[in-house]
Amino acid sequence: MKKILLSLLAVPALYFSSSAQTKTLFDGKTTTGWHTYLKTGAGAWKVVDGALTLDPKAEQQGDLVTDGEYENYELTLEWNIEKTGNSGIIFGVHEDPKFGATYQTGIEMQVLDNKDAEDNKKANHLAGSLYDMKAPSADVCKPAGEWNKVKLRKKDGHLTFWLNGTQIVDTQMGSDEWKTMIANSKFKTWADFAAYPKGHIALQDHGHVVAFRKIKIKQL
Repeated sequence: MKKILLSLLAVPALYFSSSAQTKTLFDGKTTTGWHTYLKTGAGAWKVVDGALTLDPKAEQQGDLVTDGEYENYELTLEWNIEKTGNSGIIFGVHEDPKFGATYQTGIEMQVLDNKDAEDNKKANHLAGSLYDMKAPSADVCKPAGEWNKVKLRKKDGHLTFWLNGTQIVDTQMGSDEWKTMIANSKFKTWADFAAYPKGHIALQDHGHVVAFRKIKIKQL
């Protein structure tokens, strides 16, 4: 009986331990936990209808980055972009004044209006792609103005992207495939690109209205 009782008591403990691994990165009300790259405060990013939203006409433009740094995790969020819009989710970002932009070190999952954005000519630039490296295996992006659901998993350099419930990218950093993709990309001469296993997560300011909500992370 004592063993059974101890087993029953262990169930809720395991439940809470598992639940504690998931952290909300955005509370839906404030920009707490975020700042503009290399600056203080959220700048042109505001909370609108429960979403972190970029106003491209506001002062203090720049990518919005997490205060914390992360290495192995599952990131989930939803994004919504205006017609012709372009943005991205950039991760593994090393914040240092010697790097003028998040993308100099960080890897990008593309956010895009696939139909009308100017940057829709290459498959590895479409929404959900590993930007300029690997195209999504399927075009499951919703039209501009609608919410898209993302799950991005990074575990020991293994990257897996899902968009709207469909797995669309899977690759291993440092593999032969990875080296070939780098060699064929704009990053081939960038010594610090993807060089930091642990880094900030950024929401890209590309000059278009874009919104992100329900941002959560589960550290692995």
